[in-house]
Amino acid sequence: MSDLETLRELYRDKLAEVVRHQTGARAVREYEANNTYQYVINREETQLSWIAEAVRELGGTIDDVTPAPPGADPAEIQRTDAAQAQAFVDRWRPRADAMNDARHSRMAATILGETLEQKRFFEQALAGRNDLLGRRSAAVGERVGRVLPTRWIE
Repeated sequence: MSDLETLRELYRDKLAEVVRHQTGARAVREYEANNTYQYVINREETQLSWIAEAVRELGGTIDDVTPAPPGADPAEIQRTDAAQAQAFVDRWRPRADAMNDARHSRMAATILGETLEQKRFFEQALAGRNDLLGRRSAAVGERVGRVLPTRWIE
């Protein structure tokens, strides 16, 4: 398989991950866990831009994906997201290593490394950790409440 087709498939797989995480962010309403989903989605959108640029440089186009169905239980969503992150890395590690262009291969390896970090975030959120993106000073105190399932738009 050419690097172009490999990158196009990587884009589709990563886009499916983003859509699933957006669905998860609507269901996982605990403040720290939701903040983590927002961080993960932001990083994944950056990764998608890298892949899209590489595809365009090779003369290709990118495809969209059908949105994922709404999530269910927040704990189940986090468990599934952790498992899917590992499956993504397992599926893509050999293919990233086999790419012909070293720059594209390293980009894919970076994405896989960040995906493993995301897996760790999901596992920690599932375990009830509230310091997923860092620790607050004692003066700030604990966050109370939950986020809304949709953003408020005026």
